[in-house]
Amino acid sequence: MRHAVTERVHQNPNLIFSVGTQVVTLRDVTAEGGRIIHPRGSFGVVVRAPGDLDHSYRVRFLDGLEEPLRREQLMMLAQYKEGEIGDAQVSANQNDLFARVIFRCVIGSRAYGLETDESDTDYRGVYLPPANLHWSLYGVPNQIDREETQEQYWELQRFLVLALKANPNVLECLYTPLVERVTPLGEELLGMRSSFLSRMVFQTYNGYVHSQFKKMQADIRNQGTVKWKHVMHLIRLLISGIHVLKDGYVPVRMDEHREQLLAIRRGDLLWEETEKWRLSLHQSFEQAFEQTCLPERPDYERANAFLIKARHAALRYELP
Repeated sequence: MRHAVTERVHQNPNLIFSVGTQVVTLRDVTAEGGRIIHPRGSFGVVVRAPGDLDHSYRVRFLDGLEEPLRREQLMMLAQYKEGEIGDAQVSANQNDLFARVIFRCVIGSRAYGLETDESDTDYRGVYLPPANLHWSLYGVPNQIDREETQEQYWELQRFLVLALKANPNVLECLYTPLVERVTPLGEELLGMRSSFLSRMVFQTYNGYVHSQFKKMQADIRNQGTVKWKHVMHLIRLLISGIHVLKDGYVPVRMDEHREQLLAIRRGDLLWEETEKWRLSLHQSFEQAFEQTCLPERPDYERANAFLIKARHAALRYELP
């Protein structure tokens, strides 16, 4: 059963409503002399749709009147009825959620030891919203961002779910040596980081790299080039995944492979040599998968218990 309160209607502003779409007017419909015959918020049905966003729809009202209205003068009925219910942006606007960060770290090239003079500093982490926001009509954002400072923080539950699914970016947050801020609850999260490691790393890492290289091979055929920085990070991901399965630890620093990886980034390594290295790493990955001591699945129960504890801690005013 789907719960409408938690699943908002997502409407693309460039979407052209089809014939039969139920809509609500965002302006008064008036007759000659300015008399209002259908006030703002009136219900109608699209009976003719334009071919682009520059022309008007034809909307029929309950009394049979038809009126031409432009896209910006209409809203889907479902979206109108929903209002702000489930709109997490309301919570974000009314609360300083950045003050609720329990863990902040640096990932990306600087954490890998692969930075150049042009590299940004990418901050990632976790925030714990106050309990009352979870009980509100609006809910909480899955993540909050500050683009000007390259900051991104996941809501705790979202972070845990991604970690349990072996998301590489999230797992690297838990193992990066560059930790800038951590509260006692954040320390507890770091202390259980091995609970998120499982054999699913193989499917997540290996499958992603394989699919990306298939796209790159098409780029080579069609355009004669690829984005070498992306190629470098895909190779790095394979190296990291192999070590996770063999050692039960996510290696973030790439000191041992730094020069070879940077050569890929510069485009100094031939595509054929890069492809040869990739295939060799895939083979090593498969061997590590066969021999790994990691469990089939991560520790869902421990993650769940931690989340419940954190939710209780969020009842307090002070950040845990």
